Amino acid sequence: MKIIAADVFVTSPSRNFVTLRITTEDGVTGIGDATLNGRELAVAAYLKEHVAQLLIGKDPHRIEDTWQFLYRSSYWRRGPVTMAAIAAVDMALWDIKGKMAGMPVYQLLGGASRNGLRAYGHASGSDIPSLFDSVREHLELGYKSIRIQTAVPGIKAVYGVAAQAQASGERYDYEPAGRGNFPLEEDWDTRAYLRHLPTVFEAVRNEFGPEIPLLHDGHHRMTPIQAAKLGKALEPYDLFWLEDCTPAENQEGLRLVRQHTTTPLAIGEIFNTVWDYQTLIKEQLIDYVRAASTHFGGISPLKKVMDFAAQYQIKSGFHGPTDISPVGFAAQLHVGLAIHNYGIQEYMQHSDKTNEVFQQSMTFKDGYLHPGDEPGIGVEFNEEAAAAFPYQQAYLPYNRLVDGTVHDW
Repeated sequence: MKIIAADVFVTSPSRNFVTLRITTEDGVTGIGDATLNGRELAVAAYLKEHVAQLLIGKDPHRIEDTWQFLYRSSYWRRGPVTMAAIAAVDMALWDIKGKMAGMPVYQLLGGASRNGLRAYGHASGSDIPSLFDSVREHLELGYKSIRIQTAVPGIKAVYGVAAQAQASGERYDYEPAGRGNFPLEEDWDTRAYLRHLPTVFEAVRNEFGPEIPLLHDGHHRMTPIQAAKLGKALEPYDLFWLEDCTPAENQEGLRLVRQHTTTPLAIGEIFNTVWDYQTLIKEQLIDYVRAASTHFGGISPLKKVMDFAAQYQIKSGFHGPTDISPVGFAAQLHVGLAIHNYGIQEYMQHSDKTNEVFQQSMTFKDGYLHPGDEPGIGVEFNEEAAAAFPYQQAYLPYNRLVDGTVHDW
């Protein structure tokens, strides 16, 4: 069997997605997610101009060989554009293999290690009462673990708070990439954030009790010593994890954080390869791997990094907001169901328009996800529906401090 076509689609049902569809000479198709929020067209061009023609005539069964070929033959390795493109190919080939075997991908990865995948949702509020309302809404939806994000007095817009006004004046609705030709500017004050956040978790624990696993995302905005201070301050509130407490590029900084707090740490949504995790896993500087299949090279390397992490009792916590398409999200669910060291899965529900384009067998019930038992990944791409939602340029915001210095968003 040979590959005869590799087609790239860019569509925008509520937000932009890049999808690769590979077709074999027997008419079997597989799809993969290559979405890179704010830089979608770079990946689409990489696939269309540099990768698609390399796949024609290849054996779709040779997944590992194709992955290594695309990674090593380019010479210029790694990076989010390259790895998102390779991820799409990898997912599509696993999708094809599963369809030909008549099995869901998780069966090809060794079978299920659990009945379902614990998920967490995103609660947020512009003040304590609206945050409490959001927590209650998520509990009613079935979530049993909840991320807590909140507005900070004195800061106009904070990442992750759905109800607040963006710099543009529009609602965040947790798609912070604003439509337009230039990214929106937001403000930031780390000291105000560090003062306010422990009071928020105290209020949440007092209202909802000690049992609900609570998470928080620092979004790379703290120095290591600031992150250590926050982790220590949050210890009384028993967080499931503190995510991205300091920029992940400075991996040695996590040693300082570990010296000062026992709050569990999750890092890695901006990582692109297994090699980015070497120090963090080997020195046990983190507790959860936050990699995303879409930005990490696909199913194959995601399984490898979790096998490495298992030696150190480090678990998965894969990145799963709506900038991962339903295809990339399903790919992560198959890995999560198969590995032994599963931790938790971030789960933001996609819009109705997105679900029209990407038809899924995935289920969410009583706080647990399952990828379904359809052969392959379990997602079908509706090309006709996708065509009704053309690409719209969008950029993620960026931060400036009060003195005008650009800061991590």
